[in-house]
Amino acid sequence: MRIEVINTGTELTLGNTLNTHGAWFGRELFKLGLRIERQTTVPDGEAIREALSESVSRADAVIVTGGLGPTSDDLTREITAGVLGIELMTDEAAIRSLEAFFAARNKAMADSNRKQALVPVGADVLPNPNGTAPGVYVPPRLNGKGNAAVFLLPGPPRELHPMFREEVVPRLRALAGVEAAAGALELKFTGVGESDFNQAIDARLAMVPGLEYGYCAHIGEVDLRLIGDETAREAGRKIALDEFDKFLISDDGTSLPEAVLKLCRARGWKLATAESCTGGLIASRITDVAGSSDIFTHGFVTYANEAKRDVLGVPEELLKLHGAVSEPVARAMAEGALRVSGADVAVAVTGIAGPGGGSEDKPVGTVWLAWAVKGGHTIALRQIHLRNRKDFKLGVSQAALDGVRKLAL
Repeated sequence: MRIEVINTGTELTLGNTLNTHGAWFGRELFKLGLRIERQTTVPDGEAIREALSESVSRADAVIVTGGLGPTSDDLTREITAGVLGIELMTDEAAIRSLEAFFAARNKAMADSNRKQALVPVGADVLPNPNGTAPGVYVPPRLNGKGNAAVFLLPGPPRELHPMFREEVVPRLRALAGVEAAAGALELKFTGVGESDFNQAIDARLAMVPGLEYGYCAHIGEVDLRLIGDETAREAGRKIALDEFDKFLISDDGTSLPEAVLKLCRARGWKLATAESCTGGLIASRITDVAGSSDIFTHGFVTYANEAKRDVLGVPEELLKLHGAVSEPVARAMAEGALRVSGADVAVAVTGIAGPGGGSEDKPVGTVWLAWAVKGGHTIALRQIHLRNRKDFKLGVSQAALDGVRKLAL
């Protein structure tokens, strides 16, 4: 089934609003055994007409988001009716739904909202309990320009997501005749690069019958996607783990912070962090995970030397003799965090994010990481992360968390 998505909104093309719909639709449709063939983003207004005319002439289903509001630049309904050659009519049920929406909030409905009840004749109105913009489904039989089914959906995710799952998914299943999704497996790895996979396993993966595979590289992480029947997926999984088992984060979508917390929980460990160059990002990623409070106890952000000394107890002589970005200071930070927090394991990072501040001995991108375990030894590691400040912080946080993961295995 050929599916195209058109995301409308000038705020998307100007970059004022991040277009998250593309990735979300891709994931949701794949769960149905379907894929997006083409995706287009256009500003409000007449640009929608050209995009929709092209899509309905070649696709089996077209999903349009945005432009269903009450303002003058919300023209998706009108343009769709024009492209498909269908008249618009006011749907009385939609009017009543709008009136009830505003009444429940003790607000008067503006006259401009009435246009949201305009629907192509013969189309289905898709209820929207989370907003004022009803969706619209135009079946293929009403499409005078082709055989495409057309779905008009609101732009805000809080309205779009439930409407898609409740109203669009059943119709797409019926149109496509799909009952179950294609089998897929995603393996997450860290500490290894995409090129390593290419060199080590690409040739063998290509020889597995019925297996489709691909990679998605992030800062400090590579995801391997395996698609096919269970036999093909498991063959691909075995090939990947034969080479990169020690780099595996998860095979069930679990993120690195989630994996770290799960491993610490299994060991009965409490975790603390001491951060300088990452400014609290490691702690932030940990606490993004629900339930992290039973594992994560303290997050120290000791950016200045005085903070390293006063909060973590890093000796003044170490700072003067070796500098803040050094192995002795990283070790002292980790051990200080362990001591002050009472945790079982602590990770510390200190580095030079740049663009300035580097030297011949300590170039920009240098970072020292250290991990201290209660009753055990402290491990320190020097790395170079040649990236902009944001990516430097992300890469260092990834390495810090991965070190905890390895200790907890």
